[in-house]
Amino acid sequence: MTTHLTGTREAWLAARIELLAAEKELTRRSDELARRRQALPWVRVDKDYRFETGEGSASLAGLFKGRSQLLVYHFMFGPDYTAGCPSCSSIADGFDGFAVHLANHDVMLMAVSRAPFAKLQAYKQRMGWTFPWASSAGSDFNFDFNVAYTDEQQRAGGVEYNYERGGHAMDMTPPPEPVAQMAATCGTDAATYSRDRPGMSAFVLEDGVVYHAYSTYARGLDGLWGMYQWLDRAPKGRNEAGLWWRRHDEYGKR
Repeated sequence: MTTHLTGTREAWLAARIELLAAEKELTRRSDELARRRQALPWVRVDKDYRFETGEGSASLAGLFKGRSQLLVYHFMFGPDYTAGCPSCSSIADGFDGFAVHLANHDVMLMAVSRAPFAKLQAYKQRMGWTFPWASSAGSDFNFDFNVAYTDEQQRAGGVEYNYERGGHAMDMTPPPEPVAQMAATCGTDAATYSRDRPGMSAFVLEDGVVYHAYSTYARGLDGLWGMYQWLDRAPKGRNEAGLWWRRHDEYGKR
C-alpha cells in the first residue's frame, strides 16, 4: 500500500488549482528573469579566438554561421578525456531536436570543448549527434569564460567558477565520490576531470563586432537539461540516490 498522501478527485482538484496559481507565478517570474537577462550590458569581444570546425579553422564570429546570435554550450571534454562528460552528454542528447528550430530563428547553437577536433568527432559519431561541435584546443576561450583552468590555478586553489571562488564540489580535496566516479567514466582522474567545467554562453554579432551577452554555470544549466524538466513533473520527482544516469548507449551495460 502506498505511503503517499491519497484523496478524492475533488481534493486533488482543489490542491491542483492551488498549485496552478504558484506555477503561474513562477512562469511570470521566469519571464521577468528572461527580460533581465536580455537587458544585461553587452561586452565587446576583441580577442581573436580560433576554433577547429567541420569547415576548418574559424573565428568566434565564424561560429555564428550567418546568424546574429550564438549560444555556446561549454561541453566538458578536456584534452585528456577519453569520452565526454556523462552529464553534458545527457544535456546534449536534446540538442539535435531543437537546434534546427533555433537555426531558423536567427540563433546558432554550438558546442565547444577543449579536446582535439578529431576526438570530438569520434565521440559525436558514437553518440549519433549531428549538432555542430567546435574544438577550442590551443585557444584561451574556455579559460576566459571560466570553464577551464590550468594545473597551476587548480593547485593554488580558489578557482573562479559560477561567479565565486571555491566552494564547488569539483574544488574539494579529496574530491567527493560522484566527481571521482564521473572522472573514471571519462578515462581520467578527478583533478584532470575538474579542470573543465560545464556552462553556456550567449553572444551577439552586430556590424561585424561580437559581444558577450550572458553566461551561466552549474545549477544555472538545469533549465537546459531536458531530462530533469520531465523528472520534475514525474510523480516521484528526481528520486535520486547517487549517480544513476549514463551515456545513452551505456544503459544495460555492466
